[in-house]
Amino acid sequence: MKKREFLKIASAAGMAGIAAQVPAVFAQSADKGPIKVGILHSLSGTMAISETSLKDTALMTIAEINANGGVLGRKIEPVVVDPASNWPLFAEKARGLLTRDKVAVVFGCWTSVSRKSVLPVFEELNGLLFYPVQYEGEEMSRNVFYTGAAPNQQAIPATEYLMSAEGGGAKRFFLLGTDYVYPRTTNKILRAYLNSKGVRDADIQEVYTPFGHSDYQTIVANIKTFSQGGKTAVISTVNGDSNVPFYKELGNQGLKATDVPVVAFSVGEEELRGIDTKPLVGNLAAWNYFMSLRDPQNTKFKTMFANWVKKNNLPGGDKRVTNDPMEATYVGIHMWKQAVEKAKSTDVDKVRVAMIGQKFNAPSGFELEMDGNHHLHKPVMIGEVRADGQFNVVWRTKTTVRAQPWSPFIAGNQGKPDVVSSIPDFLRRRRVA
Repeated sequence: MKKREFLKIASAAGMAGIAAQVPAVFAQSADKGPIKVGILHSLSGTMAISETSLKDTALMTIAEINANGGVLGRKIEPVVVDPASNWPLFAEKARGLLTRDKVAVVFGCWTSVSRKSVLPVFEELNGLLFYPVQYEGEEMSRNVFYTGAAPNQQAIPATEYLMSAEGGGAKRFFLLGTDYVYPRTTNKILRAYLNSKGVRDADIQEVYTPFGHSDYQTIVANIKTFSQGGKTAVISTVNGDSNVPFYKELGNQGLKATDVPVVAFSVGEEELRGIDTKPLVGNLAAWNYFMSLRDPQNTKFKTMFANWVKKNNLPGGDKRVTNDPMEATYVGIHMWKQAVEKAKSTDVDKVRVAMIGQKFNAPSGFELEMDGNHHLHKPVMIGEVRADGQFNVVWRTKTTVRAQPWSPFIAGNQGKPDVVSSIPDFLRRRRVA
């Protein structure tokens, strides 16, 4: 049935209000042409250092799927756009992907401010976004699948580790972040968590810098001064290319991990590429995947990416690396493919239902599963920076951990829904009426 015919029937049945909100992707399910999918990542600006590799991973994964017969016998056609680290432009580009390009799904965003920017667009048009980066939680949308970590799959376990004897027994915490929603909300959760463990506010310091900030001389000096008050750890939620000058300044001022360890939630192998990491040895990062993991699935993933870089002559050549958000992108695209095949359709409402319970053997070596709360069950790992810019995993969970989108350390979260309804909001409102 063509979209025009559907609208005519719906109108005749008194369903014009519903028909008007049918997503632009409806027509795709009726033909046998390529399935268009959107790739929405910053390829320029302050976030390009992190997001370009996610675009490369998405294109590699799509090529892999196409080489194996595509989806429902149809090829996937990627539509790549560059929001250029401009948050309002993310919303504009997302709307164009859904209405003009008529994509079936979008894989993209890194920062939470970009995700917050596009969220109203996806909910208005009933589009589908796969978001591949760890975030602050406090959100659960029927139009988003979150393949990165929630706070209880990264931030909380990392802080617990820092406080343990194994992690150094930190008593004071310097919370350093980029000034936007993810660091501020994460630090709100962490402050409440630390308070619950008996850490006084006087032993917690919060500092924020704008996107693209490059002068960390005073901040690193302040960290050194703050650490004189007792065993201190830095929790970094600095995002984008600001990580390069921050880590360089740590080395310049001789602030070693043995004195004040830094654990980062947004720094992985890609952000450390090109930095002299020898002065940073021993500092930490918390993720759900590291390139250094020894597992057959990871070997396959790394080899595939290296071959993709070489075949397409991508910048960086054999120095390119894999990281956690790249794995989350890879997993998300494969799970979407599996859901489409289970639903036998690219229709958003059908795919949404089919996504729940999807499983995939990830490069991390764990079988990941999509929960009814639209988040993955994921392992938690803490890695220690090596001289070569890779990480040694010093701690990990034995099994995957179910995500808690609503942090128990935020007042008022008790009683919030634990799963996402598969019924479109406009249909639910109509039925209630």
